Amino acid sequence: MRQGFVNFTRWSARLPGTQRRTAARIAARTAQTTAPDRRQDGAVPAVRAEHLVDGRPALPAVDELPAREVLDRVPALVALVHGPDHRVAYVNDAYTQAFGPRALGEPAREALPELAELGLLQLLDQVLRSARPRTLKSRKAPDGRSYTFTCTPVAEGTRGDGGVLVFATDVTDHAEAAERLRASERRQRETAVTLQRSLLPQQLEQPDDLRIAATYHPGGTETAVGGDWYDVITLGGGRTALVIGDVMGRGVRAAAVMGQLRTAVRAYARLDLPPHEVLQLLDGLAGEIDPHQIATCVYAVHDPNEGRLVYASAGHLPILVRDADGTVQRADEPTGPPLGTCGWMHASGSVPLGPGATAVLYTDGLVERRDADLDEGIAALADALAGATGTPQVICDRLVRSAGVTADHDDDVAVLVLQQPARTGADGELFRNAALELLGGMEAAPRARAFASGVLTSWRFPPDLHDLGVLAASELVANSLQHGTPPMRLRLRRTDRRLIIEVTDGDDHLPRRRRAEPGDESGRGISIVATIASHWGSRRTPGGGKAVWCEFVLPRP
Repeated sequence: MRQGFVNFTRWSARLPGTQRRTAARIAARTAQTTAPDRRQDGAVPAVRAEHLVDGRPALPAVDELPAREVLDRVPALVALVHGPDHRVAYVNDAYTQAFGPRALGEPAREALPELAELGLLQLLDQVLRSARPRTLKSRKAPDGRSYTFTCTPVAEGTRGDGGVLVFATDVTDHAEAAERLRASERRQRETAVTLQRSLLPQQLEQPDDLRIAATYHPGGTETAVGGDWYDVITLGGGRTALVIGDVMGRGVRAAAVMGQLRTAVRAYARLDLPPHEVLQLLDGLAGEIDPHQIATCVYAVHDPNEGRLVYASAGHLPILVRDADGTVQRADEPTGPPLGTCGWMHASGSVPLGPGATAVLYTDGLVERRDADLDEGIAALADALAGATGTPQVICDRLVRSAGVTADHDDDVAVLVLQQPARTGADGELFRNAALELLGGMEAAPRARAFASGVLTSWRFPPDLHDLGVLAASELVANSLQHGTPPMRLRLRRTDRRLIIEVTDGDDHLPRRRRAEPGDESGRGISIVATIASHWGSRRTPGGGKAVWCEFVLPRP
């Protein structure tokens, strides 16, 4: 019996000051009264018949306890039950005011239905079996208030036959404050998620030569919404920019910074600069947006004519590329520091991306775990990619599942999957390339026109599109022969949606469209191309030269 009161005393020591002192008095007086009378020789006197209930010893009448006057004044709800069926021995005034009068001597299942509704009867069983206190925190009772229930053994004897003191502390104010806080955090998270999703692409651009899918999973915790983003940007001339990034931090601020960086990336991408120059511009802007905000980013450009993915990384995780045979390669180098550090010179690298290859760009939420090394997560993702087949969306979903991303994941996740299809048969006929080296000075112009005419005829373009294509090729070649330097090349490419004409040379001065005066004998070539083509543009090439291109949108069959 003494051990039961020791347990109660230890529990009461953890209560706040006033409650602790009250509980101590309850324990002392109850222990004094319920301790069995012993004669001087240590023997326990026989139990009188009036102290038996169903043939088993009962607790002394609580009215006879000196602790009664303390129990009646306790503001907390107090009930005392006894035996395996938890017969009610006592309830104090506070308990009666909360739940009404209770019949003494009846089993708690009938006499204390509120305990059954709250699931406390099982807790009482556990206390009797273990002779150790148990607590049920912040449960809403039938009276509409919230209580923390602590059940403590108060008598020993044979286990299962003792008594249990139920002590319920009103924590309604704390529970309501906690619920208000949780509601505020939910609203903040919903705002951040809404902002985050509104700033991500609502519909991915689908280039002619790539198949692309992406997914974003916000973290499941109240603060796990971060600044992950991705984007796909068609640059013209058949080239595509792909970007994925991660703003450090959580909440609305991270999402807002992410939106500014994504908008800036799209603007810089229109300049058609090499990836490392785009990151250089983005690095300076990130420092201006918030000097204390750090972000990682990968910017990559795919050119179907080169069969490679040219990229630059600002502290981001490596791109993974799966070849057609299932071999996975990590594009680890070069990697510079995160955006916002300013002053670092980034560099571009490249990785092959041929027909049938798949590349994956992702954020750290997909591979980083608290109990594992980051390299282990990347290796596991590479293994999953090696066995993944199907469309980009199927691969994207499979990678997310293999990483164990669920609704309660502790970090947000962004994944971007791009695939270079291996085209054969009729589909392959729609994607054709033809190129001509421009040699011999100005006499190369008529050869270029004849070449373009023959190629467009073999591709069975209608006469009006054929003539426009020949005219555009002629003007671009003439401009390059007049203003550029060798080596020069004319390249024609058709896809299922457009015709692309491109001329490259060794001079890096980009042409400008200008208004020619009536008496000028030159300066009209680019204006003519811009007028007849759907789009045109120019960019510097890695070797120190330039490429000028235009494209025509093909009519739908």
